[in-house]
Amino acid sequence: MFRRTATSTKGHSFLHIIKLVSPFVMVVLLQAAIAGFSLEVMSSVRAYVAGEALWSRSQKNAVYFLHRYLHSGEASQFAQYRAALAVPIGDEFARWALERDPVDVEVARIGFLQGGNHPDDVPGLIWLFRYFNRVSFLQEAIREWAATDPMLLELSVFGEVIRSELENGPIQDDDRLQFLSSRLSDLNTQFTVHAKRFSTVLGEGSRAIKVTLTCINIVTAATLILLLIWHTRRLVLQRQAFEDALHAEKERLAWQASHDWLTGLSNRRAFEARLQSELDNAAAGSLGLILLDLDQFKSVNDSCGHLAGDRLLCQVAHLLQQDRHAHDQVARLGGDEFGLILPRCPPSKAVDIAERLRRSFELFNFAWDDRCFAVTASIGVACIADRNSTLEDAMRRADAACYRAKEKGRNRVQVDGGRPDVVVVTARPREAARA
Repeated sequence: MFRRTATSTKGHSFLHIIKLVSPFVMVVLLQAAIAGFSLEVMSSVRAYVAGEALWSRSQKNAVYFLHRYLHSGEASQFAQYRAALAVPIGDEFARWALERDPVDVEVARIGFLQGGNHPDDVPGLIWLFRYFNRVSFLQEAIREWAATDPMLLELSVFGEVIRSELENGPIQDDDRLQFLSSRLSDLNTQFTVHAKRFSTVLGEGSRAIKVTLTCINIVTAATLILLLIWHTRRLVLQRQAFEDALHAEKERLAWQASHDWLTGLSNRRAFEARLQSELDNAAAGSLGLILLDLDQFKSVNDSCGHLAGDRLLCQVAHLLQQDRHAHDQVARLGGDEFGLILPRCPPSKAVDIAERLRRSFELFNFAWDDRCFAVTASIGVACIADRNSTLEDAMRRADAACYRAKEKGRNRVQVDGGRPDVVVVTARPREAARA
């Protein structure tokens, strides 16, 4: 059983920890995903910028070597022209493969490799084209790229035409030679225009993406910070609530330890602690100690039940607290026994207070289920002037006086017999109950 409880507690603690850290884990994972996505996008855009540089340089080289071949007729120049032309043609094939439905990824990969792109950049080139080709900057760049297709075709055909004319020897017609050279220059100019636009659009798009992704990362980081603040505040509030509840529970337990649960008065333990404190106090003046027992409590309890007895005790507690000084202490010592501590109270005043209590009880009637009970009290008073008196001696003197009050007929005040100058107040016993 203990092992199951321990295992259950560990499992609950683990789940509680998971619940606490899960928001942070989710935001951190989101931050990591956004960061990874940002790096992938920026890497792919960089790959397109690098690919554009290769594409632009290769088409310029193709025009350059074809122009040299036109004037020299050297086969090596034509071979270099073909090698340079293969780069933009490979990129062109890759784009065509990605524009198909369905997409031919393998052909696109071969085309980009032919275009001189690094093998590690090829997946990013394909990914960015497939999933972001409708983004404005990339869409415009692709449009500039596609605009060079007719030029590449013309340059390719132009090269074959020149090669076929040079097979019969150098071109002797100056006008023909001038026309071919001029056409190559025009193609180069057109290529350059589109290449610059392609590069400009990619640059602007790259900067826009950088700003956008930076903002997203900042927002995500701010969200993480706010979540951390909110979560920390929640934990602080939970801790404060727990501490408040713990403090309240400690106060409740402390109150229960020093008070009677039924009447709310101090209990015997608190009463004796206060009495000991007063006895230890070296201040001048005597101390009044009153103990009282209810004379008719047993008859009420027996005839009407414990609920009625409890109600009677609560009403008696309320009666005893009336007109008391703030420094007086009233307590229920157990059963129907109550006690009062009267600090700095002369003997005559203590006796007067006891008599007023007796009269209050004499006027007090307890009603229950259409029955009315006359309730009186036997009261013992001990006036303590000797600061060397012990707690046991003080309680014994007051208890003895209360016992003598009962013996002498109840409904009376009996002052501790240790004082020869005291007056015993008596009264005629009341009837126990009236219909």
